[in-house]
Amino acid sequence: MTGTVYKSTGSWYVVKLEDGSFIDCRIKGKIKLQGIKSTNPVAVGDKVEIQLETSSDKTIGVIQSIHDRKNYIVRKSVNLSKQTHILASNIDVLLLVVTVHQPTTSTSFIDRFLATAEAYGIDAVLVFNKIDTLSDESLDEQLYLQYLYSEIGYTCLRVSAIQGKGLEELKELMKGKVCVFTGHSGVGKSTLINAIEPTLQLRTKEISDAHAQGQHTTTFAEMFDLSFGAKIIDTPGIRGFGMVDMQPQEVGDYFPEFFALKEHCKFNNCLHKEEPGCAVKEALDHDEVSWSRYKSYMQILEGDEETYRQDDFKDIEE
Repeated sequence: MTGTVYKSTGSWYVVKLEDGSFIDCRIKGKIKLQGIKSTNPVAVGDKVEIQLETSSDKTIGVIQSIHDRKNYIVRKSVNLSKQTHILASNIDVLLLVVTVHQPTTSTSFIDRFLATAEAYGIDAVLVFNKIDTLSDESLDEQLYLQYLYSEIGYTCLRVSAIQGKGLEELKELMKGKVCVFTGHSGVGKSTLINAIEPTLQLRTKEISDAHAQGQHTTTFAEMFDLSFGAKIIDTPGIRGFGMVDMQPQEVGDYFPEFFALKEHCKFNNCLHKEEPGCAVKEALDHDEVSWSRYKSYMQILEGDEETYRQDDFKDIEE
């Protein structure tokens, strides 16, 4: 029997079968995926083959195998730096929910997500939430970030889950697609999903006054079918986003504005660091590419995970 994984708790899975019914499943033994050392071999969004087993008057499914994935989004595990955690698979669009305060979503966090989406062939959209709460200064910052990423070519939306602003445009973008919602804890993912589909009634919590940091409300990734023809995968709020398996020569290719300049560099293997005749560095000197993007690029290139994570935590807790 074929089904799609709708929820993963790490040891048990909820699978939707082709007839529309749901069944609790476990894994048969250890499923190993070639080339992927993951803490979760089965991810939400996976197409799987299962067999039914009946024990103690209850029928459960046993996942036998996983179909080839169209794509997936992955990051380094928090406590196991040599392993990865797959957030979701078979994605049409990645919706990164961003806030400029309470909590602050740093550009390094945004850029790592966008570069990973580029690397795994997933369309990414920035959703600037809580626009109803912005001061004049915060509004200027939000509009600058929107301009910066729009100029690169990313779709940017401005929404307010509380006031309902921008929701119709967001829903139109989502129709007919498998969409992943992700971002820091506290950016309002669950509130936003509830505003899009009120019948879901996902749990939400207030921002912590002590640290202006969101409380975790989503414990496990879970997919939902929405009434307007979209599927949404809600993921737990995350703090750091560790990059996975990017070679130095590849990193610049996942920054579209750098990739567009690459052919004009003197050396075809230019890393855009100290090489002479570098088109990216020249554009940087003329403010034609963003310094924040270049800083993020250099952090990824140099594997500066610790500095990145400290910076990101500081941004959240200010």
